Amino acid sequence: MLQRLASSAALLGCLPAVSSLSSLRLGGPPTLPGTASHFLHPALGSFSIETAFFETFLGNSSSPNNLSRSLFENLKARTGVPPEVRIGGITADSTYWDPNLDVSSFNFVDKDGVLHNTTIGPGFWDSVKLLPEGTKITINLDLNDLNYTGALEVATSALRGLPRDQLDLFEIGNEPDHYLSFTPRNYSEIWATWAQNISSTLNLQTPRFQIGATVDDPLWPYNTPSANRQLDCVNVFASGVDLGNTVRSCSEHTYQYSVCDPPRIAVATLPNLVNHTRLAMYLDLWQPRINAVRDRLGPHSFVIGEYNSVSCSGRDGVSNTFGQSLWLVDTTLYAASLNVSRMFIHQGGPLALQSSSQLNHGGLSFYDLWYPVQNLNGPIKVFPSYSAYLFLAEALGTSKTLRIANIYPGRQANGSTITPALGDESAGGLVAYGFWDDSATTGARFPTKLALLNLQLYNQTQTGIRPSTTIDISAFKQDPNSEVKIRRLQAPGADVREGDVTRWAGQVFSSGQAVGRLAEERITGGSIVVPDSEAALVFLT
Repeated sequence: MLQRLASSAALLGCLPAVSSLSSLRLGGPPTLPGTASHFLHPALGSFSIETAFFETFLGNSSSPNNLSRSLFENLKARTGVPPEVRIGGITADSTYWDPNLDVSSFNFVDKDGVLHNTTIGPGFWDSVKLLPEGTKITINLDLNDLNYTGALEVATSALRGLPRDQLDLFEIGNEPDHYLSFTPRNYSEIWATWAQNISSTLNLQTPRFQIGATVDDPLWPYNTPSANRQLDCVNVFASGVDLGNTVRSCSEHTYQYSVCDPPRIAVATLPNLVNHTRLAMYLDLWQPRINAVRDRLGPHSFVIGEYNSVSCSGRDGVSNTFGQSLWLVDTTLYAASLNVSRMFIHQGGPLALQSSSQLNHGGLSFYDLWYPVQNLNGPIKVFPSYSAYLFLAEALGTSKTLRIANIYPGRQANGSTITPALGDESAGGLVAYGFWDDSATTGARFPTKLALLNLQLYNQTQTGIRPSTTIDISAFKQDPNSEVKIRRLQAPGADVREGDVTRWAGQVFSSGQAVGRLAEERITGGSIVVPDSEAALVFLT
């Protein structure tokens, strides 16, 4: 599978530059394609928040962070279901429980700014309760210390501190493929024993664990000795990780780019990020794992439990731009089209000595969707990326029977995305997704919504008329003369770093609340103009 894709991996370094296409006609048929996803999870756009920074984002019971609370509530209001939240990350592997702690959490930071560990107390769970009512929580437990008692103490405190219907899953370890020289076999032996013992001790009646949380990219080709030695969900299943029937789902992490070291810093650029071909060639590597896990555990069992654009806390001028907002929409929708159930975008701050040669030190991460507090990297603010989650939430709506498929550039028979050499004239610049709703009157015959993304870069510093592409959607309209509704994700350019000039449906959310009049276009034709570096959500019914 994906042989053509993998053999053309060199395209990642030499994609051709193309001028902005002025027109694109989307071809039918309008019926639900065989490549369409399962029913989309209403919490498709979810969050991972670094344990050591959780209180920074949500505050505590005596001083809640109202900006964060409003931004979360905005998303719940559009789907009826709040985003899920995974509390974890690298600091989860050095987080300890103290029942006598008189503050919610405490980070031990030495004189050089190195965060060594985090201690949480009873008040920490009161901070978690500040999330919207109904938020499902995944708790990441420490594996790196090989201290079962410590992991059990945190798990016990979570079970006692949170409502049972809110605490959803436990993870044991964060990115264990990066420490203790784990193999699939010895990881499975330790993990399975811990999961069974915690389940028994806490009287957990159903599978309540999520395996994996690994971060290394899948090796190509598959089914080689090297690939089969990777620590990933499929290989640990083969090693007996679920003999105790404790596993409900699998999580793996994705960071397409990185600033952890100089060679990767050089390619973590905005033009490289905002390109569908690069993105699809990257996520396509996970297709065999996604399929294998779903075959074993069910349709919503594979999640990307931590991801963002650039690891080691993002890159200024890349991860905090409107370009990242467009990338975020494309990443989430493309992953959904591959049957990834939920995407947990990571929030936190640079961790000193995470890498000896990393670009970032101190403050909050450049890839965060907002800064809940003033910090070394800037004041309290909402970044353009937050509006991408509004776009996604409204694309999902309140339906529980929505499916998605990539309709341009389309899919090959082997599952991979069409590359420039195979017919995508925009070289990764234009993308279209369709949404079909089984509960709608059109059913599988016609989509109810389209997401149109013009990723062809336009920066606010450019002069002259902003290029655009006219996209003909006629093939997907049930009635050629029917009216369609359009809401747009817009900013002055891909390089914009401010939420107060980023608009979703005409409104800005830089204060946490919608400001401005809702802007919604209505047209009766089949042609929709989408300027470069803009996205449109089209409601067909």
